Amino acid sequence: MNTPAQPRNPLHGITLERLLTELVDYYGWEALSERIPLRCFSVDPSISSSLKFLRKTPWAREKTESLYLYTLRRQQRQSQGRS
Repeated sequence: MNTPAQPRNPLHGITLERLLTELVDYYGWEALSERIPLRCFSVDPSISSSLKFLRKTPWAREKTESLYLYTLRRQQRQSQGRS
């Protein structure tokens, strides 16, 4: 039987770097820092510095992952509405 390890986890298989890159592409740094007020998103932001901070700070990573999941659900609803 060949089943995925976490079939109901939407974050399974998605790296933190990919997650953050997609959020930055979708929102931009300024809007991202408005949604999640973190210094690494608002003062001289970069993917690498933000990744370092998020890997060391579980609560900030949880907020970032939550925004990513919210954004995914919102995009799915919007694409279903157009079909």
